[in-house]
Amino acid sequence: MRPVPPPLLLDTVGRSSGRKPSAVLIGELARRTGTTTRLLRHYEKTGLLRSHRRANGYRSYDADAEETVRTIRALLAAGLPTRVIRQVLPCTTGGATVLPCPGVLEALRAQLAALDRRAAEMDAARAVLRRTISATEAEAMGREAESVGTEAEATGTGAEVTGTGDARGPV
Repeated sequence: MRPVPPPLLLDTVGRSSGRKPSAVLIGELARRTGTTTRLLRHYEKTGLLRSHRRANGYRSYDADAEETVRTIRALLAAGLPTRVIRQVLPCTTGGATVLPCPGVLEALRAQLAALDRRAAEMDAARAVLRRTISATEAEAMGREAESVGTEAEATGTGAEVTGTGDARGPV
């Protein structure tokens, strides 16, 4: 029998004071979580967050919505796309951990591998850029040195040495 790994820990963005708020309107939830109402509607549209409509048509969010939004933001900050967050979110707990639900570890490992590939691509691009900058700087220095030598010849400020060791030109 295979041992069950411990739950994964998440650092959530902007931890709350610990008190559970009652149902809140979208503007208040946005204020408490440091997001925008537009972003909350996006989370709702993508299936990450649920709201209820009041009689007046306003969105109302349950008491756990604040923690859910903070968890979504932490998972986004970890580089997870919303399709993976949708899979992982039901396996999160209020203690900012991700439980090893079926398929979750595989999804997290796949995302880590994708981030590693992107990091390798970025490293390669940075190396090319560094080489290009170095070559460009060397070219600029070569042209600068060449133009200084050409300028000295044009103004006659450089001294030339003849085969006999005499220097011609201004002293």
